[in-house]
Amino acid sequence: MRFRTLELLLRCITLLCRLLPTVRKHDPKLAGHLRDAGSSIALNLAEGNRRQGRDQIHLWNVASGSAEEVRTALRVAIAPGYLQEKAAVAALADLDRLQAMLWKLTH
Repeated sequence: MRFRTLELLLRCITLLCRLLPTVRKHDPKLAGHLRDAGSSIALNLAEGNRRQGRDQIHLWNVASGSAEEVRTALRVAIAPGYLQEKAAVAALADLDRLQAMLWKLTH
C-alpha cells in the first residue's frame, strides 16, 4: 500500500532538486539546508509510518518541523531574489498540502 503523504513529498523533493542549483549559486549553505531538510522530512515520514503510538506521532511532528524549515528556506531564497517566487510556487503548494496531511496524521 502506498503512503500518499510520502508520495507527495517525493514529488516535492523533485521540484526542490530543480531549484537547488539556482540557490546554490547564490548561497551554498542555504541550498544545503534545503537539501538536508527535504531528506529529513522523507526519512522521518517513512520511519514514522512503521512505528506506532507516541513514536509515530513524534516522528511525524519532526517531519512537519522539517517541512516548515524547507518552506522558510525557500522564502529566504525568494526574499533577496535568488529564486523567483513563480519558480517555487509549485513546491510551496506541495509543502502546504504536505503540512495539512501531517496535521491530520498527528491530531
